[in-house]
Amino acid sequence: MKLYRRSVLAGAAALSASPKAFAQAYPGKPIKIVVPFAAGSATDLTARGLGAKLQGILKQPVLIDDKPGASGQLGASAVATAPADGYTLLMGTNTTNAANPALFKKLSYNPEKDFVPIMRCVTGVNVLVVNNDLPIKSVADLIDYAKKNPAKLNYAEASASQRLSAEMFNKMAGVRIERVPYKASPQALGDVISGQVQVMFPDLPQGLAQVDAGKVRGLGTTGAQRTTVAPNLPAIAETVPGYVLVYWLAVFAPAGTPQPVQKTLADAITEALKDPATAKAMTQGRMEISPLPLDQFAAYVKEQTKWWTTEIKAAGIEPE
Repeated sequence: MKLYRRSVLAGAAALSASPKAFAQAYPGKPIKIVVPFAAGSATDLTARGLGAKLQGILKQPVLIDDKPGASGQLGASAVATAPADGYTLLMGTNTTNAANPALFKKLSYNPEKDFVPIMRCVTGVNVLVVNNDLPIKSVADLIDYAKKNPAKLNYAEASASQRLSAEMFNKMAGVRIERVPYKASPQALGDVISGQVQVMFPDLPQGLAQVDAGKVRGLGTTGAQRTTVAPNLPAIAETVPGYVLVYWLAVFAPAGTPQPVQKTLADAITEALKDPATAKAMTQGRMEISPLPLDQFAAYVKEQTKWWTTEIKAAGIEPE
């Protein structure tokens, strides 16, 4: 009986251990960052650049696990159901954590209830590209061609930001370019290069690499104004007034992750983002380091969920 009582008391003492003590023990093993999109995507590049720096800060290996598919649902679901101990994280995006509720009638996870926002890391824009064989050299040319050749153009997409970029363009420019969904951006962009699909709005790091290589033609970017990264590319808004779309990438943890662990992660990410070499690795020089910490990020995600929901409905996109 005395032995049993000692065991109960010992268990109670362990459960009542201070959060500070738990945080001091974290991390005690490798950390995994799940990327819900394909290798080579902006999300993947950001996670790998960040993970490499976090290894030195947290003194533990940081592994990157790409789980693409279903508009990010496969990767997001894997993190949503993982233990809430800080060892499995999500490199989430506006797609997985803001737009998907408006794009799908039923999700395999709940963006609001299943995650805690840790830190926004970067923001970026998409770039409108077309197959080189098309007689199109500007946004105005694309609008004119689409109007004169109805049902002849298709756009490839593998994320909510790519899809909404195209559907906003359809609505605001008064054209109809048909959607072709893909599991992964590299495959989608490859089909634009080959001419199987004619149009796409990939993220700037991925798209600009192909523009610079001469494999596709860049027409414009989705920001409110020209980006300093590619100043020769006009903003689409210069031809289509009011057109703007910016995406973001951020770290999330499973709901229930202890607050001291959240703070440890947020502090480490903040330190990593201040390193110029890490910033370059994360963004390839084609996105903006845009840290938004714990005390602001949760409210930002709620605001963004409302924005994406409103714009998706305005673009006439029906949930699947």
